[in-house]
Amino acid sequence: MHIHILGVCGTFMAGVALLARAAGHTVSGCDAGVYPPMSTQLAEAGIALREGYAPEQLAEVQPDMVVVGNVMSRGRPIIEELLNANGPYASGPAWLAEHVLRDRHVLAVAGTHGKTTTSSLLAWILEVAGLEPGFLIGGIPANFGVSARLGAAPFFVVEADEYDTAFFDKRSKFVHYRPRTLILNNLEFDHADIFPDLAAIQRQFHHLLRIVPGNGRIIANGQDPHLAETLAMGCWTPVERFGRGDWQAEEIAPDGGGFTVAYRGARQGRAEWSQLGLHNVHNALAAIAAAHHAGVPVATAIAALRDFQGVKRRLELRGSVGGITVYDDFAHHPTAIATTLAGLRARVGSQPIIAVLEPRSNTMKLGVFKDSLAPALTAADAVLLYQAPDLGWNLDAVAATLGSRGQVCHSLEETLAALHTRLQPGTQVLIMSNGGFGGIHERLLQSLRASAH
Repeated sequence: MHIHILGVCGTFMAGVALLARAAGHTVSGCDAGVYPPMSTQLAEAGIALREGYAPEQLAEVQPDMVVVGNVMSRGRPIIEELLNANGPYASGPAWLAEHVLRDRHVLAVAGTHGKTTTSSLLAWILEVAGLEPGFLIGGIPANFGVSARLGAAPFFVVEADEYDTAFFDKRSKFVHYRPRTLILNNLEFDHADIFPDLAAIQRQFHHLLRIVPGNGRIIANGQDPHLAETLAMGCWTPVERFGRGDWQAEEIAPDGGGFTVAYRGARQGRAEWSQLGLHNVHNALAAIAAAHHAGVPVATAIAALRDFQGVKRRLELRGSVGGITVYDDFAHHPTAIATTLAGLRARVGSQPIIAVLEPRSNTMKLGVFKDSLAPALTAADAVLLYQAPDLGWNLDAVAATLGSRGQVCHSLEETLAALHTRLQPGTQVLIMSNGGFGGIHERLLQSLRASAH
């Protein structure tokens, strides 16, 4: 079968493309604004990419099935052509559920923050346990080098996103997955472009709870009041809680790089690993608990953490030149920004941290978090805010709240110039965006290398 994917370079749809290719299908796709790492792994898998959404490509490609990403909407010429031709089409989550997840033990990871890292941790623990899991993750785990693989039955790990499925299916993606093991990391307001308030998101999470079987397991953050409210709406599955309750971390190192795992009051062992921050400790607890439900001994899961290499674009070290260290992070929500900065601060102590932020997510562009951005950035010694042309509001007020630490930049060149005036040996540069940010990371490292000679 020839499958053509619209919006193929999104993290989820790229994973669908890889799974379809691994299942033996011919796969092609199109997207706008193609950038690594997804475009790179698609090309390496032999998936033909087209730039743009020209409608004539459907006639040229003549696919047996069109899989439609949720970036597509009515009114786009290619969508109108698809509907007029009356050909077969499906959403990414529906195709995944029908062709990959059926008859598998699905372990789903849901929540506002930490889904990618927790999914990667869980897949790695199952791998170390010899279970060869399949997975689809919204990022690239360094231990695997790809965001998706079919794996061996029965286990399949999926990052379970609450964003809507497609223009013709406004349910959250995760209701398609029918998980047997479900992690609920946390729950905050996000995706203001499709959800009017937190209650609307909780309702979607409640729909997810309704399809977890009674002989399954829910692993929930015991410290999150919004999850507690959601579980109180109705739950038919045994629940284990982490952070507070069944699974706890004790004797946590200041930077989160080591902790003791306790299960129902009994110490299970000491975890030592390279990740930063208390939020990652909780991600690890959730993954250990979910793997335990899949039959993995806790000691095996703890040992697997030692070799966990993290995820691309999650506080990823991009390089160090002349004592200046550059990190890339996907942070797109004030809570994620604050926890990432806290983890880095715990690791580097008093060394100066410069945060460079591109507010780029749909919710950020709507200005929903404008009042909480400055407080989230308090751990940084200096903050450069990139005012992109399509940002729907002005960042000057955020910079003003930060005082002398804050500066608004209106181009990548201005941002790089402002960075260079603040750099000194020992500086940690944390670049945050959920997009490519014009390749600013590599441009900064290249300029540092050039000036070092």
